[in-house]
Amino acid sequence: MTTAQQLRAESDFEQLPDDVAVSANIADIEEKRGFTSHFVFVIEVKTKGGSKYFIYRRYRQFYALHSKLEERYGPESKTSPFTCILPTLPAKVYVGVKQEIAEMRIPGLNAYMKSLLSLPICVLMDEDVRIFFYQSPYDSEQVPLALRRLRPRTRKVKSESLQGAGLDRLAAPRAEALFDFTGNSKLELNFKAGDVIFLLSRINKDWLEGTVRGTTGIFPLSFVKILKDFPEEDDPTNWLRCYYYEDTISTIKDIAVEEDLTSTPLYKDLLELMRREFQREDIALNYRDADGDLVRLLSNEDVRLMVKQAQSLPSQNHLFPWKLHITQKDNYMVYNTVP
Repeated sequence: MTTAQQLRAESDFEQLPDDVAVSANIADIEEKRGFTSHFVFVIEVKTKGGSKYFIYRRYRQFYALHSKLEERYGPESKTSPFTCILPTLPAKVYVGVKQEIAEMRIPGLNAYMKSLLSLPICVLMDEDVRIFFYQSPYDSEQVPLALRRLRPRTRKVKSESLQGAGLDRLAAPRAEALFDFTGNSKLELNFKAGDVIFLLSRINKDWLEGTVRGTTGIFPLSFVKILKDFPEEDDPTNWLRCYYYEDTISTIKDIAVEEDLTSTPLYKDLLELMRREFQREDIALNYRDADGDLVRLLSNEDVRLMVKQAQSLPSQNHLFPWKLHITQKDNYMVYNTVP
């Protein structure tokens, strides 16, 4: 790269909003439970403005992001005037111990994120890339169990630029100060009423982190008016409503499941989850058919039929459209046997 090109690259990098991710490293993996157990990667993200935070991502989220980038910027893209060589994402693995597979993927995913964050600026500013590396409210509520694999930062300065990328700091999350604020410690950000603060992360429901005039710190949400909020990212937790029948008593329990609402579980996984939740082995899984009668689930085909039938029902936010009815395995009195 010539000196002029290097200067141009550094100039474009300086124009990036302070909340853009510039490095990402996997600190650890943690086991989560959906219909089956799965592992998420605990990723330490560092932004251009110097902020650090943790995000939690599954491999399938890496895969979904990569698929979108291939459509937009891959060699075969027909939707973007700009294409580039995207990094190689570690391939899917279908057989093996889940924890070992997750551990094995760490070096490859770290290399993938390093290469991804070194791509031209238009890719860094891509909405899906920015959302992937943002700390969502769900991320901010998690407490890392351990941080075994923190590595040095993966990115220093942009080595490429895209002429005419048209960066605009006003596209970044930002807030306007309503009152003067003087912090009580070096961690807190000082500002004057009317200052525009570029937002870096959400600390909790009452405090934000941001930067103004080259200084970064935290400050209370009540002192500012949000001009452009962080991109929304749905909480990955959905809820499965279960009706548990014991003798003549029926109770309702909503079970947290980190799976898509459109996913269809395997029968054995669903049965294992219910046995674990209700601490009983002698249970049967059922659903109500269109006539309101209980139908016992016995196979994967039965589960698929239940899910398909529920697709026509009204949906609620973060609640699976199908419901489970848990009965005692040897109780056949709950079924309608009238022809």
